[in-house]
Amino acid sequence: MSSSKIPSSTGDVNVAPASHPSTLGDLKKSGYRPRSVKEELRANLVVRIRAKQPLFEGIHGYEDTVIPALERAILAGHSINLLGLRGQAKTRMARSLVQLLDEWIPVVAGSEINDDPLAPISRHARDLIAQHGDATPITWLHRNDRYTEKLATPDVTVADLIGDSDPIKAANLKLDYSDERVIHFGLVPRSHRGIFVINELPDLQPRIQVALFNILQEGDVQIRGFKLRLPLDIQFVFTANPEDYTNRGAIITPLKDRIQSQILTHYPPTIELGMRITAQELRSPKEQLSRVRVPDLLRVLIERIALEARDSEYVDRKSGVSARLTISALESVISAAELRALRNGEDRTVARIGDLQAVVPAITGKVELVYEGEQEGPEKVAHHLLGLAVRNVFDELFPAAVRKQRKAKGEGGHVRQPADPVSGIVDHFEGTSCDLPLELTSAGYAQALHAVPGLLGLVRAQHDYLDEEEQLLWAEFVLHGLAEHSRIGRTQLVNAARFGDLMSAMLGGGLDEEEHG
Repeated sequence: MSSSKIPSSTGDVNVAPASHPSTLGDLKKSGYRPRSVKEELRANLVVRIRAKQPLFEGIHGYEDTVIPALERAILAGHSINLLGLRGQAKTRMARSLVQLLDEWIPVVAGSEINDDPLAPISRHARDLIAQHGDATPITWLHRNDRYTEKLATPDVTVADLIGDSDPIKAANLKLDYSDERVIHFGLVPRSHRGIFVINELPDLQPRIQVALFNILQEGDVQIRGFKLRLPLDIQFVFTANPEDYTNRGAIITPLKDRIQSQILTHYPPTIELGMRITAQELRSPKEQLSRVRVPDLLRVLIERIALEARDSEYVDRKSGVSARLTISALESVISAAELRALRNGEDRTVARIGDLQAVVPAITGKVELVYEGEQEGPEKVAHHLLGLAVRNVFDELFPAAVRKQRKAKGEGGHVRQPADPVSGIVDHFEGTSCDLPLELTSAGYAQALHAVPGLLGLVRAQHDYLDEEEQLLWAEFVLHGLAEHSRIGRTQLVNAARFGDLMSAMLGGGLDEEEHG
């Protein structure tokens, strides 16, 4: 039977159960039969597929694209390259593959490279078994300890990955440098019988990539010109950003040829999926989440910011816009709302459209600008993206408020003008203004919005499913949406937004200067 049939641990995952064999003789009697790491992955994946269990937990949007391709690669026993822009869960998927390994495997005690007791490959393990026979001590390795990950950086050396001769060992043991017993093994040999991941593979220097050739194909390890025949059993997984091929480096052709499956990743195709991922990855404290309510409208706007950034002429599309932008943005909005509640002495609050100003630092630190964007400045580009998100979501939620007013013929040939649902709101601001400070109390916020004639009525008429708190948020959203369409004026003050007459705002020089640049 395979190692997966040996009783599993019921306690600490890093401590093997007492029922596991402790010597080579006991292991043979248990019926254990060795199998390769790729056979483990394949067999355990087959079990999951037949049981209708998902390959990954917490990975959304890849069900019909990336995951089937990854399943095919595992079933075929391929080495894998996950190719995609940043923030597309490449590393997370690689780490999750550990769950497809057998929970425990036997290892020759003291082995640096996790030698299988029935199929040892190192000099240490072979000598130990030759000396002790069936009394050779056995330890057990948990699957969580069979994963190795290395970020490719220019300073990575062959010694780091493959190993090097240890001159001190050679001198003490009076052995030649070519003797295996004086070799200090690198990360790759130490990952024998496990999963080895190299992140950002193109950043690895070409001469270092060359060192991986024979390991991928033949299992040969060469150290300081001395060739060792080590049939390493490793599942290789690489990750790479396609932009790296032109900017910082490239995966050299012979290495690409030896990676059997290259799988393309992508960003969430819909706002709904993006919201689901952002909510899952949110790391705000529980106390904060209990104090601040974030309606779905704000969550949609945050996801829309990322979509606008990915299509923006100011943002380098090849670099990508990570999902970490929306996570940080939502955390910032929640923190801004909590700060207001604390200062106002309120036990709870609802996040507002004005709180979106807090996401600017999350945007500026997570987008790469093209030349035009650099001229505009990162903060102005961030405000521009905020405005686009508000404008486009407003178009979808209040289409009648932005639809072009076309003349239509009615009965008797009379020309009638379609009703403008926001005309009363627009007319109201011709002679007055509405200030919405960011730290306005909940009562003051409600009072300011109720003071605009027809504003709450418009929200209720078109979206009657909203509760009272959300109606106020949507009312503020309408004001920002109308300002984005130049129906009313908006001046961005310090920690406040002032809505008023369009011409007055333009003459005052403050209309969206800080929001659009």
